[in-house]
Amino acid sequence: MEIKSYLRTEGDINISPERGQWQEAHLSEQTMDVLDNDSRYFLHQSMSTPCLNVIKNAEGIYLEDMDGRKIIDFHGNSVHQVGYKNQYVIEAVKNQLDELPFLPRRYTSPIAIQLAQKLVELAPGDLNRVLLTPGGTSAIGLAMKLARKATGKFKTISTWDSFHGASLDAISVGGEGVFRNDMGPLLPGTEHMMPFNSYRSILGECDDGGMKGLDYLEYVLEREGDVGAIIIEPIRSTDVQIPPKAYFQRLRQLCDQFGVLLVLDEIPTAFGRTGKMFVHEHYDIVPDIVVIGKGFGGGVFPMAGIIAREGLNIAQDISLGHYTHEKSSVGCAAALATIEYIENNGLLEHSEQMGVVLKNRLTQMMSKHEIIGDVRVIGMLAAIELVRSRQSKEKAVEETEKVMYLCMERGLSFKVSNGNVITLVPPLITTQEQLEQALDIIEAAISEVSSQ
Repeated sequence: MEIKSYLRTEGDINISPERGQWQEAHLSEQTMDVLDNDSRYFLHQSMSTPCLNVIKNAEGIYLEDMDGRKIIDFHGNSVHQVGYKNQYVIEAVKNQLDELPFLPRRYTSPIAIQLAQKLVELAPGDLNRVLLTPGGTSAIGLAMKLARKATGKFKTISTWDSFHGASLDAISVGGEGVFRNDMGPLLPGTEHMMPFNSYRSILGECDDGGMKGLDYLEYVLEREGDVGAIIIEPIRSTDVQIPPKAYFQRLRQLCDQFGVLLVLDEIPTAFGRTGKMFVHEHYDIVPDIVVIGKGFGGGVFPMAGIIAREGLNIAQDISLGHYTHEKSSVGCAAALATIEYIENNGLLEHSEQMGVVLKNRLTQMMSKHEIIGDVRVIGMLAAIELVRSRQSKEKAVEETEKVMYLCMERGLSFKVSNGNVITLVPPLITTQEQLEQALDIIEAAISEVSSQ
């Protein structure tokens, strides 16, 4: 199946010729047999089956494959802030399994209340109410339902190229074609606007920090009286788009002006990824709803949820979630231990410090390699955008894929976003020495590919 280069996303790697060549050159016959069995039984889909490799262990910042290779994992599906097999989290889970392995709905337990109290203490302003779910996608659904209930309005506005989950309601507010294409009618009322950086990249106009997009949003809100919520990623994690503070402060003002709830999707970015516990702390605003997930469960247990403002505690007559594992006792133990580990080990401060290291090193790399068109860094989240020409900004799609497979050959895994963006998501426990080692691998691969 041929994929046009301008439509390439991270998910296309599992059907590309590069993948087959890499597997043939680097995987054993035993591993390929296991991959064939996996492919036989699981439904095929982009970004999943057919799979890349077989993993037998994950610990710290490393994966270990079936052939014994250790791989630095700067991908991790954004769940590994505290590293794989974190013993503090695992001990909390083991203890909870012995004490109360399952909490039936209609009941509570001290561990669930402790987690909710901790979240409320950490969140700014009057973000005082919590509801938990088994996954980030369902948490997005909670936020959408609560917004409808609170405002009496059913429309949402989100951005193109955003990702908010894979269920039908989540892909309706999401903006990635790999999830939406050929799905037929999606949820009505899910309107979209251009991301903050699109006027610069699409129209070639000067960088105004995304304010033209907010001018358009204001125009829409003046004419559409039934918009209940703006759903947006404060930092788009796939290709690391970082709006300026003024963007979100004006967005907050527009939501207040037109009676619209501001829902921030921090599923992949909360809990230290950007150097703050919550991403919106960078913008000095208080959203109406924050959606959390992924790293929330410490890379051990699937946990997600929402933190909402006190005034949104208005849904007692309906079931917003009612999930079987809504207040999972084991999940709450994992999440609470994750937050405690981040705090007790100074990982917020470490993330900020490593962000400086990343920024300095990637800036140096960009000055030496013309193929690097841009670098973007906040905390331990970084993007390296590869282009064929800095003037035309034509995406270096094939080159980026080659860099990725060269890096995997040399022991480093990361994701490729938007076809040409190397996205680095290191565990927060990554040392400076390990970070420099990974960046050495990347720079060597970029140098080799660009010289070809």
